[in-house]
Amino acid sequence: MAGWNSIPLEISYQVLGWIAFTSWSFSFYPQVILNYRRKSVVGLNFDFLVLNLTKHSSYLIYNAAMFFSPFIQRQYREQYGYDEMIPVAANDVAFSIHAVLLTAITLLQVLIYDRGSQRVSKTCMAITSVVWISAAVCLIIAWPKHSWLWLISVFNSIQVFMTAIKYIPQVCMNFQRKSTEGWSIGNILLDLLGGLTNFAQLGVQSVDQGSFVNFYGNIGKTLLSLEVVFFDLLFMFQHYVLYRPKKEKLGSTIDKEHTSPLLESADSSQSTNV
Repeated sequence: MAGWNSIPLEISYQVLGWIAFTSWSFSFYPQVILNYRRKSVVGLNFDFLVLNLTKHSSYLIYNAAMFFSPFIQRQYREQYGYDEMIPVAANDVAFSIHAVLLTAITLLQVLIYDRGSQRVSKTCMAITSVVWISAAVCLIIAWPKHSWLWLISVFNSIQVFMTAIKYIPQVCMNFQRKSTEGWSIGNILLDLLGGLTNFAQLGVQSVDQGSFVNFYGNIGKTLLSLEVVFFDLLFMFQHYVLYRPKKEKLGSTIDKEHTSPLLESADSSQSTNV
């Protein structure tokens, strides 16, 4: 059974993990609070929320299965080596549960607060449907041979893919509106801290084990951190450099909203309600 070689590194790993958990968990609250105070979700992209729910649900399936299933843990060690540690910590599971819950709450706010003319695009709904149908097909394929490690790796790949595309609608909306009003920068700052500490956690584990297996053994966690850092820096550039808040325009931007332009702007005229 694989274990830690250094107690200080083990402590550092746990501390970094819970910092990442705390940062990412609290990153949901600034947006929820902002929506509540404004009684409006105008400026928050609905495609982002729908894709985010799929992303976090997939990540929860992966983390919970890897952390709690001895059978999947055995398959992991058979593939990557019996000396390798399982690359999912308790904080990963806790974060995923919390993320699914808070994303669902934010979607509920979309239903009860002013949303202007925004809609969920057909492209977003199509992507989400294809992802879950594909996951169901993979389950049918994995079942006869009990290929559970492969199956949860599919869910890990889904969350990486969704992370890569989920921010795009919000980036495009900010660009179209020439504003980040309605999109909480507090969310982004905490998200960035979570991404950096999440990646550092993998680094600490690699130093202790003298191996980089955990970086590609849990490629989802690695890519997740890199994607999060990239998009958070982009949002910070939009907020602090390109579209700095203007006090005199607090009310004027509320009525000038666009349907989220996920992948193709033509969907804006053919969208469906959340």
